[in-house]
Amino acid sequence: MDNLSEALEKLKLASTDSATDSVESCLDCLLKALVNNNTEASMKIQEMGVLPLLPTLLSPQSSCTPKVANMIAEVAKNEFMRGPCVEAGLIPPLIQLLNSTDQEVLLQTGRALGNICYDSHSLQAQLINMGVIPTLVKLLGIHSHNTALTEMCLIAFGNLAELESSKEQFASTNIAEELVRLFQKQIEHEKKEMIFEVLAPLAENDVIKLQLVEAGLVECLLDVVAQTVDGEREEDIAQLKTSSDLMVLLLLGDESMQKLFEGGKGSVFQRVLSWIPSHNHQLQLAGALAIANFARNDGNCIHMVDTGIVQKLLELLDRHVEEGNVTVQHAALSALRNLAIPVVNKSKMLSTGVADVVLKFLQSEMPPVQFKLLGTLRMLIDTQAEAADQLGTNGKLVERLVEWCEAKDHAGVMGESNRLLSALIRHSKSKEVVRTVIQGGGVKHLVTMATSEHMIMQNEALVALGLIAALDLVAAEKDFVGANLVSVLHKLLSDERSAPEIKYNSMILICAVMGSEPLHKEVQSLAFIDVVSKLRAHENKTVSHQASLTEQRLTAQS
Repeated sequence: MDNLSEALEKLKLASTDSATDSVESCLDCLLKALVNNNTEASMKIQEMGVLPLLPTLLSPQSSCTPKVANMIAEVAKNEFMRGPCVEAGLIPPLIQLLNSTDQEVLLQTGRALGNICYDSHSLQAQLINMGVIPTLVKLLGIHSHNTALTEMCLIAFGNLAELESSKEQFASTNIAEELVRLFQKQIEHEKKEMIFEVLAPLAENDVIKLQLVEAGLVECLLDVVAQTVDGEREEDIAQLKTSSDLMVLLLLGDESMQKLFEGGKGSVFQRVLSWIPSHNHQLQLAGALAIANFARNDGNCIHMVDTGIVQKLLELLDRHVEEGNVTVQHAALSALRNLAIPVVNKSKMLSTGVADVVLKFLQSEMPPVQFKLLGTLRMLIDTQAEAADQLGTNGKLVERLVEWCEAKDHAGVMGESNRLLSALIRHSKSKEVVRTVIQGGGVKHLVTMATSEHMIMQNEALVALGLIAALDLVAAEKDFVGANLVSVLHKLLSDERSAPEIKYNSMILICAVMGSEPLHKEVQSLAFIDVVSKLRAHENKTVSHQASLTEQRLTAQS
């Protein structure tokens, strides 16, 4: 430690008169001390006030510069030294050194900056603001043959790409081309993994997604999949997962997805289709997720249904009914739900038996699968009276829906169950469906749904309740009274925040329940006529007109 103190004193003296030889020998001594005991040597360097002297030694022309940068990199491995390095003003001169042509200087400078800014988003953001990204991308292009420098750049990219503010700068460079070119040259698993770690956060940006697709990343990923699909080594399984996951991520961008779809004739689209019948769960999952992503506009959905993709998805689901893979179930149901959105697809999909296969998952205890199952059925029956009638008279389905309407721990499942229950009634307009829902105990849930914070759900509930009242008021009367329907309607009509559609449908429902004696009495006791008469002056003409009709009805039956 005495030698270290002596070297630090010499360095302080030597740095003022720029004696290169004595500076170098001092640096050698310090680097040796840091190797032996980094923490202790770093504390001594801090105590002796050496850090503020270093900016002057970081000269592009000096032969000492690589050693100074190396020393900073070693010191900054200690968390307690990073703040002092920043305070000593080391970041600006280090950034200037990234313009050097000396590869050793570049390597040690990159290490120093990386260690100082390690785990600090604010310091990394400072580097981004100082323009470090374009400089590093340029370095990667120039020095791609230098393994150590390449790795340094990749580590830096991996850290910086986590920050949202970096994406715009990355998008303005040719990072996509450089990374794809580098990826194509790699043979070792570890090197590919390093590039993957940079690609994943970058590919979250839609502009960069498209750049990566145009640079040929997808072809690289498909090659990796082909090489590793039958592999049993851990690294093969890892690469297969990373490649297929990244492929799905690229499809989340609208432009990149459409470019790869190529009107359903694209080779990439065809390759992805071949993953669905695969025996590899990871590929099945990626294939189903890819279809779900391709199915994000009506044109693609119509083309895919017309070319028989639904059958492939149904076969996949059939393989996963018993002891199935939950993530594959979820992905395949997501794809079917998206495909069922265009009106022209619904009857075609129903005729292939989609509903029957989906119902096989009714016993699933996994909320993500339940949620997608419900969404798929709801999309399928939209405007499809016959299918809504068939499903709505399925006692087991209605029983399960009523059970899930109480799944308070899973708001999504609860909401979708309510919406499907309402949809079965609204699209079938069938007395048999209404009776099945009443017998299954679903009425109270629809009344609760009418108080939802989401207007669309309120409206769907009110329309379904109106149909129940119109088709079988006698059978529903007890449930309406038990669920305080009249009180709920009074609140909706009195609430100024209620949308015009809510007020309109609430009044329609009031008129519909007037045929029931106990409900009629409740309407009279709550003085509905006062609330309704105020709505005659409502700015919405449909609401004001309905208010006049409702007032007449209330007056006539008072």
